[in-house]
Amino acid sequence: MYTIEKYQFGKVIINGLTYRTDIIIFPNVIQDKWWREEGHLLTIHDLEDVINSKPDVLIIGTGKYGLMKIDNNLIEELKNLDIKKVIIEKTKKACDYYNKESTLNKVAALHLTC
Repeated sequence: MYTIEKYQFGKVIINGLTYRTDIIIFPNVIQDKWWREEGHLLTIHDLEDVINSKPDVLIIGTGKYGLMKIDNNLIEELKNLDIKKVIIEKTKKACDYYNKESTLNKVAALHLTC
Protein backbone atom coordinates (compact mmCIF):
# COMPACT_ATOMS: atom_id res chain seq x y z
CA MET A 1 0.00 0.00 0.00
CA TYR A 2 1.33 3.39 -0.96
CA THR A 3 1.01 6.69 0.87
CA ILE A 4 1.54 10.00 -0.89
CA GLU A 5 3.55 11.95 1.66
CA LYS A 6 3.97 15.21 -0.20
CA TYR A 7 3.11 16.82 -3.50
CA GLN A 8 4.47 20.04 -4.92
CA PHE A 9 4.85 21.32 -8.47
CA GLY A 10 6.94 18.77 -10.39
CA LYS A 11 7.55 16.43 -7.45
CA VAL A 12 5.75 13.84 -5.38
CA ILE A 13 7.05 11.76 -2.48
CA ILE A 14 5.53 8.31 -2.03
CA ASN A 15 6.67 5.95 0.73
CA GLY A 16 9.92 7.90 1.03
CA LEU A 17 10.76 7.86 -2.69
CA THR A 18 10.75 11.03 -4.79
CA TYR A 19 9.29 11.08 -8.30
CA ARG A 20 9.78 13.99 -10.68
CA THR A 21 7.85 12.72 -13.70
CA ASP A 22 4.16 12.05 -14.19
CA ILE A 23 3.20 8.73 -12.63
CA ILE A 24 0.56 6.07 -12.33
CA ILE A 25 0.22 4.46 -8.92
CA PHE A 26 -1.10 0.90 -9.20
CA PRO A 27 -1.85 -1.21 -6.11
CA ASN A 28 1.52 -3.01 -6.33
CA VAL A 29 3.77 -0.85 -8.50
CA ILE A 30 4.42 2.74 -9.50
CA GLN A 31 4.89 3.48 -13.20
CA ASP A 32 6.95 6.63 -13.57
CA LYS A 33 7.68 8.60 -16.73
CA TRP A 34 4.02 8.36 -17.73
CA TRP A 35 3.25 10.51 -20.75
CA ARG A 36 0.17 11.08 -22.83
CA GLU A 37 0.03 10.80 -26.62
CA GLU A 38 -1.23 14.37 -26.88
CA GLY A 39 0.67 15.91 -23.97
CA HIS A 40 -1.90 17.86 -21.98
CA LEU A 41 -4.95 15.95 -23.24
CA LEU A 42 -5.83 12.71 -21.47
CA THR A 43 -7.54 10.12 -23.69
CA ILE A 44 -8.57 6.49 -23.25
CA HIS A 45 -5.40 5.37 -25.08
CA ASP A 46 -3.24 6.94 -22.35
CA LEU A 47 -4.87 4.70 -19.75
CA GLU A 48 -4.51 1.26 -21.36
CA ASP A 49 -2.38 -0.09 -18.49
CA VAL A 50 -4.89 1.31 -16.00
CA ILE A 51 -7.83 -0.29 -17.81
CA ASN A 52 -6.00 -3.64 -17.95
CA SER A 53 -5.47 -3.52 -14.18
CA LYS A 54 -9.27 -3.23 -13.65
CA PRO A 55 -9.34 -0.81 -10.71
CA ASP A 56 -12.51 -0.06 -8.77
CA VAL A 57 -11.43 3.56 -8.35
CA LEU A 58 -9.38 5.77 -10.67
CA ILE A 59 -8.09 9.09 -9.37
CA ILE A 60 -6.77 11.51 -11.98
CA GLY A 61 -4.60 14.49 -11.04
CA THR A 62 -4.71 17.18 -13.72
CA GLY A 63 -1.66 19.15 -12.53
CA LYS A 64 -1.04 21.88 -9.97
CA TYR A 65 -3.13 24.35 -11.98
CA GLY A 66 -5.39 21.78 -13.65
CA LEU A 67 -4.03 22.30 -17.17
CA MET A 68 -4.19 18.65 -18.26
CA LYS A 69 -7.53 18.37 -20.03
CA ILE A 70 -9.77 15.32 -20.12
CA ASP A 71 -11.18 14.02 -23.41
CA ASN A 72 -14.95 14.64 -23.50
CA ASN A 73 -15.76 10.92 -23.84
CA LEU A 74 -13.23 9.58 -21.34
CA ILE A 75 -15.40 9.31 -18.23
CA GLU A 76 -18.19 7.55 -20.10
CA GLU A 77 -15.71 5.14 -21.69
CA LEU A 78 -14.17 4.32 -18.31
CA LYS A 79 -17.57 3.66 -16.73
CA ASN A 80 -18.42 1.35 -19.65
CA LEU A 81 -15.25 -0.57 -18.75
CA ASP A 82 -16.55 -1.14 -15.19
CA ILE A 83 -14.38 1.38 -13.37
CA LYS A 84 -16.90 2.17 -10.65
CA LYS A 85 -15.61 5.54 -9.53
CA VAL A 86 -13.56 8.18 -11.38
CA ILE A 87 -12.29 11.22 -9.50
CA ILE A 88 -10.74 14.10 -11.46
CA GLU A 89 -9.09 16.93 -9.51
CA LYS A 90 -6.04 19.15 -9.51
CA THR A 91 -3.12 17.01 -8.42
CA LYS A 92 -2.86 18.21 -4.81
CA LYS A 93 -6.51 17.37 -4.16
CA ALA A 94 -6.18 14.10 -6.13
CA CYS A 95 -3.31 13.09 -3.82
CA ASP A 96 -5.50 13.82 -0.79
CA TYR A 97 -8.31 11.70 -2.27
CA TYR A 98 -5.86 8.87 -2.96
CA ASN A 99 -4.68 8.80 0.64
CA LYS A 100 -8.25 8.86 2.00
CA GLU A 101 -9.71 6.30 -0.41
CA SER A 102 -10.17 3.06 1.52
CA THR A 103 -10.57 0.84 -1.54
CA LEU A 104 -7.42 -1.23 -1.98
CA ASN A 105 -8.04 -1.66 -5.71
CA LYS A 106 -7.35 1.97 -6.59
CA VAL A 107 -5.15 3.63 -9.19
CA ALA A 108 -3.94 7.22 -9.39
CA ALA A 109 -2.72 8.82 -12.63
CA LEU A 110 -0.96 12.04 -11.69
CA HIS A 111 0.28 14.93 -13.82
CA LEU A 112 2.89 16.62 -11.61
CA THR A 113 3.50 19.97 -13.29
CA CYS A 114 1.12 22.51 -14.77
